[in-house]
Amino acid sequence: MAPVGKQVSISLGGMRIEMWADVVCPWAYIGKRRLEKALASWDGAEAEVVWRPFRIDPTAPAEATPAAGILAEPGAGEAPRQSAPGLSPVENQERVAEAAAAEGIGPRWGAAWRASSQDAHRLLHLAGEHGGAPLQGAVAEAVMRAHFVEALDISDHDVLARVARRAGFAEGGDLLASGAGADEVTELLLRGKATGVTTSPTLVVNGQALTGARHPQAITDFLHLAARHTPRELPAEVERLRLAEALLDGGDPLGALTLLRPLLEEHGTDRGVRLLAARAWFHSAQLRRAEEALRALAAEAPDDSYVQLLLGRVLQRQGREREATAHLRVAAAMNPDYG
Repeated sequence: MAPVGKQVSISLGGMRIEMWADVVCPWAYIGKRRLEKALASWDGAEAEVVWRPFRIDPTAPAEATPAAGILAEPGAGEAPRQSAPGLSPVENQERVAEAAAAEGIGPRWGAAWRASSQDAHRLLHLAGEHGGAPLQGAVAEAVMRAHFVEALDISDHDVLARVARRAGFAEGGDLLASGAGADEVTELLLRGKATGVTTSPTLVVNGQALTGARHPQAITDFLHLAARHTPRELPAEVERLRLAEALLDGGDPLGALTLLRPLLEEHGTDRGVRLLAARAWFHSAQLRRAEEALRALAAEAPDDSYVQLLLGRVLQRQGREREATAHLRVAAAMNPDYG
């Protein structure tokens, strides 16, 4: 268990459990069953399970590919291989099928398609917005059953629309067709990445995380420990800024800029927001935008050695050595570490 940052909240006197998972991850379906068993015997506060998106195979094509062909092709199917190092795809399938059968999932088991889960995640998010956690859970169950038990292509909008209706979310298909939920899912994926979610499934409660499809007793023990933890509450703007900084420090400047966009729109005069955006523009090779922002920051505070250093680096990358040298010398004079 490890802290992953503020991603949850307590509502209505109960516990919110965030299930970060991919609906094309077999262990997510198995983990769902095990979580349900743990909650059936849970003697703590009332718990609400909220599904959050994770992508185990972000390179999956928009048009689904037969899974059997993918697994048979040498070098392909890296997501299944990475989930079970040392096992062949067939051996891993057998291991997962046994675990699924033990949790009552079946009778048939196994995905027939390598399908993108992006739109399925949109459907789950929209279900949560329209019907709360109960509807979202019902849609998650229906989507994973369609993928793993019924061998359907869950990247197909017609399939997802039928699945949604069956789960009690009749308007789901129309909402998908409208493009709704795309920006929200993108942001949630970035928030998960920024807070350190790297595995499907990952349970997050009060800023504490439990990775993998653990057995019910392990989940119960985790919930008891997490229930005693009180996460530090941060203003939403501060949290967003920290998440964006975590993405930038983790090598994802474009993701950082995505999270920064609302802050730039609403708090565009804040120096911290502008400096972080300038760093992200620099690291994403948007050098003109970085230069413009840094020149404004330098004009406001000429004694900011870091701004002078970064402006010099931006000019260097544009091949403007003479201009860069002036700023780099000022930075080094103010801070010898920059020499």
